[in-house]
Amino acid sequence: MVVLPILLVVGFFLLLASFFTVKQQTAVIVERFGKFNSIRQSGLQIKIPVFDRIAGRVNLRIQQLDVIIETKTKDNVFVKMKVSVQFKVLQEKVYDAFYKLEYPHDQITSYVFDVVRAEVPKLILDDVFERKDDIAIAVKRELNEAMTTYGYEIINTLVTDIDPDIQVKNAMNRINAADREKTAAEYEAEAQRIRIVAKAKAEAESKRLQGQGIADQRREIARGLVESVEVLNNVGINSQEASALIVVTQHYDTLQAIGADTNSNLILLPNSPQAGSDMLNNMVASFTASNQIGETMKNQPKRTKKKDDHTSLDFNPSDPE
Repeated sequence: MVVLPILLVVGFFLLLASFFTVKQQTAVIVERFGKFNSIRQSGLQIKIPVFDRIAGRVNLRIQQLDVIIETKTKDNVFVKMKVSVQFKVLQEKVYDAFYKLEYPHDQITSYVFDVVRAEVPKLILDDVFERKDDIAIAVKRELNEAMTTYGYEIINTLVTDIDPDIQVKNAMNRINAADREKTAAEYEAEAQRIRIVAKAKAEAESKRLQGQGIADQRREIARGLVESVEVLNNVGINSQEASALIVVTQHYDTLQAIGADTNSNLILLPNSPQAGSDMLNNMVASFTASNQIGETMKNQPKRTKKKDDHTSLDFNPSDPE
């Protein structure tokens, strides 16, 4: 009677041991007496207790392995590179992935080291940054050829970090800063040149307008003088007396303007009370003397040269004998 309960308990545990579950995106390897029996997919599965055992579980999801490699470039700069490899086990090759390769991560790491240390020494440091995608493609190509045999598919490879030596990075930063300062200096020089050219053009335009204004002013002054002389001629004052009168008038107008401006430092010489009359008398005397000289020069005989190189006097018929 004691054996029956024991058998029932053993039977119950054997029944429980016959069932097992497989998670989604997972494959289970079942062996019988140590030999491969079957591959079980996700869901509730049955095995024979004692005879069958679960040898292992294979993850079918995409996995990522980060590999850090230190290598040297063509220009003898040591860099650390981080390569991320995304891979998964092919569902139809679970057997190969489980039995042919014991440490897949170590195998992938070895291939990544081999490819990176073969590609990077061909490039200088600047090209390593520019052609990191080419390095990643080369790693993926090499891994696909090697890992497909073991039931693995390489989804993607990415060069996620390139870290040169700290001294090299500092030198690169200094070069970059110097280049930017050079560019900034060129832009500043160009801006300064534009300002100078613009200022020169503005000054030239100002001088031109100033000269035009002075010319217009003098033209109007001359026109006003002509009109003033004509008005004085109409009342019986000749041109010389009219000119003298205008000059004296302008003299007194200038003195009046100087007196009205308290901040003026201009001194007009002569500035005595009789200066106006003296100036007028001098101008009238100058005009009279000038007329007399002109008349005398008109009355003088002109000298002509004859063929025999002797000088003769050529008298004007209108001159008195």
